[in-house]
Amino acid sequence: MIKRLELQTTARIQLIDITAQVKGMLRNEQMPSGIVLVYVPHTTCGITINENADPSVKEDITTLLGKLVPADENYRHAEGNSDAHIKASLLGSSVTLILESGSLILGTWQGIYLAEFDGPRKRSVLIKIIPG
Repeated sequence: MIKRLELQTTARIQLIDITAQVKGMLRNEQMPSGIVLVYVPHTTCGITINENADPSVKEDITTLLGKLVPADENYRHAEGNSDAHIKASLLGSSVTLILESGSLILGTWQGIYLAEFDGPRKRSVLIKIIPG
């Protein structure tokens, strides 16, 4: 079974901590262990795991990605969002996590982030539990 988390982003570029929502979707499951796949079915949006204790980490990530892949580069893709496609490819469209004893295993400072690069938009995050 696939669960769907729907989000509305509010800026062109932003990282949104979705850790609590993902954990909440797993609470009612009767599966004590397995693999959890978190996937975004979008080409201008990514998913990543990183520190969620210090908000400046999000700013550092988006700032550096902006320097590496500037929005105003001379891209061939004519929709004006080529940078978003490249940034999403760099971060990736999924993360894989471990579910043990009914709990999601994350490091002390880790959080799951939806990475928006072409917002604001309505976004979906798909969550699949694979028994194990």
